[in-house]
Amino acid sequence: MPRSGRVRWGILGTGGINERFLAHVREAPNAEFVAVGSRTAERGRAFAARYSLPRAHGSYEALLADPDVDVVYICLPNGLHHEWTMQALAAGKHVLCEKPYSRHEADVVEAFDAADAARLHLMEAFMWRHTPQARRFAELLPEVGELQAIRATFSFGLADRADVRLRADLDGGSLMDVGCYCISGIRLAAGREADRVHAEQFVGESGVDERFTGLLHFPGDLTGTLSAGFHSSHASLEAIGERGSLLLPNPWTGASPALLLEGREIPVEPQDPYRLEVENLSAAILGEAKPLLGRSDALGQARTIEALYAAASTAESETVAG
Repeated sequence: MPRSGRVRWGILGTGGINERFLAHVREAPNAEFVAVGSRTAERGRAFAARYSLPRAHGSYEALLADPDVDVVYICLPNGLHHEWTMQALAAGKHVLCEKPYSRHEADVVEAFDAADAARLHLMEAFMWRHTPQARRFAELLPEVGELQAIRATFSFGLADRADVRLRADLDGGSLMDVGCYCISGIRLAAGREADRVHAEQFVGESGVDERFTGLLHFPGDLTGTLSAGFHSSHASLEAIGERGSLLLPNPWTGASPALLLEGREIPVEPQDPYRLEVENLSAAILGEAKPLLGRSDALGQARTIEALYAAASTAESETVAG
């Protein structure tokens, strides 16, 4: 159980995302980071020393057996998210799992059913949703009038051909890695779930989609387009309405100092998104708040990803389950 109003966190996995995740999360007043679990004791000790963590475990199982860990942050490759989330829940740990949780609706249902049965919290780590920019974007949407279109992009250059993002056996690909942010942004702006999608994917020698373009149709004839890839750098979220447009540049990191409402700057003070999501889940564990993201959002993500991949494989429009 949490002690002294602070939730004790363990890190499951030593991936590179921890450099960003751990940069400011220890500033969260309701959280403390106490342990890491790695595939080897040597790697675990090196990680613990680098990030000043008190304990290192030489296996993921050992971390989950640690009685002084209340919640685990799972930052493994996509294809391992569900397996280790289920093991963490079975061990009685709350879970913050990196995005995307899964490309399969059934995984999301199974995981949240297990969390509910054990009275544990499970949250998909779309950290950008916790930012003041995302909150302000949602607040300003009525200013543009009835929405007509939403556009979201996220791409970057990926030169390392050995990168885990290019491994098909671990659910790599641009839609899973960065396109899922675009889906999240489009869904937030739309305020409802898509009922139909169309998609085109460009599969590289890696065997995964290295560029992905999708069209989401929402009830009421609202459309959202997404563009994701590993070949150039771009990130944006734009909502176009009958009275104008609202643009959030670089929306996925929380670093943008302003939104643009019909070209007029709306300033926002950036905050670290990882700290914000840790504070939110910790507060939920302490019974002081509700998780910002839960079952319904994770289901919306997985169903849309699943439908987009199905549409891309046939080049036909695909109905979204629900």
